[in-house]
Amino acid sequence: MSILQKATLLTLLSFWSPALAGDLIGQASIIDGDTLEIHGTRIRLWGIDAPECSQLCRDEDSSLYRCGARAANDLDAFLARRPVTCTPMNLDQYGRTVAACSVGGADLGEWLVTSGLALDWPQFSKGRYEAAQHHAERAGRGIWQGSYVEPWLYRACIRASGSPANCSDDANAHP
Repeated sequence: MSILQKATLLTLLSFWSPALAGDLIGQASIIDGDTLEIHGTRIRLWGIDAPECSQLCRDEDSSLYRCGARAANDLDAFLARRPVTCTPMNLDQYGRTVAACSVGGADLGEWLVTSGLALDWPQFSKGRYEAAQHHAERAGRGIWQGSYVEPWLYRACIRASGSPANCSDDANAHP
């Protein structure tokens, strides 16, 4: 599909797709640390990237833990079945709605990054969550308590036939 065809498709979807028609409000089901679903619409949180559910990180004692599963579980606990409001921004390459979402007035992306459960993804956020990430890093929260591999590098390793264990533990991981 050419770039022009993709642009035309996205434009048409923005008019016809309920995912981009307006705010989505409702109880969310957590898919992973940066993806949720409301009323059957899969939503990727804008501007952040959380570890994948199968991804492992090391804690302050260098013990492995499932940091991706922790991000999803902590997000679910934070939502506490409260209604989530998502403002769609665009569609990603997988057809998911990319949206800024909040619960009780709290931006979910900012909460996840501040909690050390996700990273600011400047390629998309243009630094929107940079301060929150510095705060989490200084406080040693979540993934900042030990070492991790950036989620985008973990996914690239898995796509190259790596295993969750060897893709999660990298000599270049952040201390």
